[in-house]
Amino acid sequence: MLVSEFDYELPTELIAQHPMAQRSASRLLHLDARTGALADLTFADFPKLLGPQDVVVLNDTRVVKARLAGRKASGGRIELFVERALGSREALALIKASHPPAAGSEIFIEDIPVKVEGRAGELYRVHFSQPIQSVLERFGAVPLPPYIRHAPLAEDAERYQTVYAAVPGAVAAPTAGLHFDEALLTNVRARGATVVKLTLHVGFGTFQPVRVDEVEAHRMQSERYRIPEETWKAMTGKRVLAVGTTALRALESAHLSGNLEGETDLFIYPGFRFRAVKRLLTNFHLPRSTLLMLVSAFAGLENIRQAYAHAIAHRYRFFSYGDAMLIEG
Repeated sequence: MLVSEFDYELPTELIAQHPMAQRSASRLLHLDARTGALADLTFADFPKLLGPQDVVVLNDTRVVKARLAGRKASGGRIELFVERALGSREALALIKASHPPAAGSEIFIEDIPVKVEGRAGELYRVHFSQPIQSVLERFGAVPLPPYIRHAPLAEDAERYQTVYAAVPGAVAAPTAGLHFDEALLTNVRARGATVVKLTLHVGFGTFQPVRVDEVEAHRMQSERYRIPEETWKAMTGKRVLAVGTTALRALESAHLSGNLEGETDLFIYPGFRFRAVKRLLTNFHLPRSTLLMLVSAFAGLENIRQAYAHAIAHRYRFFSYGDAMLIEG
């Protein structure tokens, strides 16, 4: 299967640059994958589509201020993007610089030395001279996606985070969850649906383009997940609705591996057989992206093409701060 099959033209003005004033004010496109039928709703309608047979699974990862501006010893500018902490002072990170830093060299975040210990694939292993968490809190910026053109604002620290975010470790938000506020979650529970949580720490791979021509040749970056036993048990005999592709990948990974905690590099594209999830709440995704491939696997490629064409024609807002889509599998 060719990556080009997942391309589409999107007017740049439909890429949402800021969140809606109210989280739940987004629009909601409802797609029945069995028939291809589409319905234009608002996110406030979401609870009406639920009942006692539903389990709604949220990803409670919390976005960390992973983007750090720094300099080399020579004075040249660098950007250090902490992908994951390996300990209180050890981390894997992306480093953007005019010339790649050598193993053993030092870079500086303000006056704090960070030693580059060596490469780890596309990442670098680095050692901070101070605790990573304190450095990120003092000097880090919210890691907004590259298609959001403004520098991080005060509103982004709050709004590029779900209201139920609890476990620090993500470098990107599980964006389907950004539409929920506390009042809407209360309405979901009032409909009799069960709300449970898991954690998948979204990694830098979510920003990485697919660089191959054939879908099957792509390899996903590994991400950490944990599913509490009570979440897994709550799903028994229920209709599982994953809030976001991250929640879906964690659940399908656990079903395949039998492990409720670990690392996953599961790549879902058309032909994948879903075993755990029946309904998917998601945003609209970038052309040629692994996330677009995932939703095409869940709903059918032609259904997704028609749904995206409908969304563009009806001026839906796209990507992280954009509108939502509920897919019935």
